[in-house]
Amino acid sequence: MTKVTTAMLLAAGLGTRMKPLTDTRPKPLIEVGGRTLVDRVLDKLVAQGVTRAIVNVHYLADMMEAHLAARKDIEIIISDERALVLETGGGVVKALPLLGDDPFFVVNTDVTWTTAGDQTFLDMAAAYDPSTMDALLLLAQMEATLGFRGPGDFDLAADGQLIRRGDRASAPYVFAGTHITRADLLRGYEAKPFSANTYWNAFAARGRLFGTVMSPFWMHVGDPSGRDEAEARLNLMGPGA
Repeated sequence: MTKVTTAMLLAAGLGTRMKPLTDTRPKPLIEVGGRTLVDRVLDKLVAQGVTRAIVNVHYLADMMEAHLAARKDIEIIISDERALVLETGGGVVKALPLLGDDPFFVVNTDVTWTTAGDQTFLDMAAAYDPSTMDALLLLAQMEATLGFRGPGDFDLAADGQLIRRGDRASAPYVFAGTHITRADLLRGYEAKPFSANTYWNAFAARGRLFGTVMSPFWMHVGDPSGRDEAEARLNLMGPGA
């Protein structure tokens, strides 16, 4: 079983779709279920053995840094993108010197699920096989999601390889905002703005892009209505959700 103890948290976005809530704070500091989105991610990671988190910052970066400095249960290292936001791919490439050589999680901060007793990251690490996989993406079943407005992203082959939706009207799984990969696979890319889809496509062309389906109900918190829906669901689930 692969042990993954480092995570990259993507927290540098402008939060445009979350306006007006992001007029005065970055999206990762929006609260859902009594915790900020970034703390909900960090809580889960800490509980599942992650000891280092690299967090990229751009919009209202000083506020993000001040908030993260209060956490003492995990080592947090800032990847500064104040000069230019680098998107999901470029942000990871810029942070490679901080991430080390072992496999690491890359986690969006605008998603959440139940926290109490969660083992999603542990299960994902157990499913990751570096001998056959360049990246392992976390998926959610479309019928077990909230706040996601699209038609789905992927299907799964029998061996777990990912199949993109392409021209089909729908697909049964949505990317749930986390993947595992390694620095040695990304050092050929430049730290400029680009999507992680760029390197996922390269991995897929080699037959080395895989997916694993999470058990918890998944919530995308991408806009104010998504935040309200997630808040309502977590309130129904009670304390500790």
